[in-house]
Amino acid sequence: MADDVVVIAEPRSERGSGPAGRLRREGRTPAVVYGLGGETTAVTVPTHDLDLILAKGVNSLITLRLDGADQLALARQVQRHPVRGDLVHIDFVRVDVNVAIAADVALVLSGEAEGVKSGGLLDQQVFTLPIEAKPEAIPASIEFDVSNMVLGDQLRVGELTFPAGVTTTLDDDTLLAVIAVPRGLGSQEEEEGEEGAEGDEGTPAAESAGADED
Repeated sequence: MADDVVVIAEPRSERGSGPAGRLRREGRTPAVVYGLGGETTAVTVPTHDLDLILAKGVNSLITLRLDGADQLALARQVQRHPVRGDLVHIDFVRVDVNVAIAADVALVLSGEAEGVKSGGLLDQQVFTLPIEAKPEAIPASIEFDVSNMVLGDQLRVGELTFPAGVTTTLDDDTLLAVIAVPRGLGSQEEEEGEEGAEGDEGTPAAESAGADED
């Protein structure tokens, strides 16, 4: 993960929808900071700066500078307006670089599977992976190349490669994706195979008939 970035936070004393709406119009997002046994603190942060950080991933390590003191944190519980997508509220959880924490990271499937080229469908069933790692070791995503997967192949957790210091809480046999065989494709291949077999069997018979005529 990239080096952490600094966000200037300001204390927030007023609560309620009225003051929160005014803050948002002024370009600041209401937030709270908690964790590591410290008090829960109400703050505001610059919306534009925070949007830029979140665009790089929700697991970006952030240094919150509040009243001259720095607190290392991760963004959690990011709330956005359901229509406009504007930031509404955000929770920051304090973290210790030496202590592993839980996080969710994206599972990215790259490449074009052989099974897809044969007419199959890549059915991805899990899109985020629950992991545990120290804050600075949290990856932006976990990637797997599906190029060698053929019709009917399944991808399970045990086949993934995780960076050093990163583990997942999922069982190794958890199904992540499958190259599904569309309805009719399997029977079509079987029919073609049967036709080929019948043709092969007919050839010796014809040769035998010709031999009898001689």
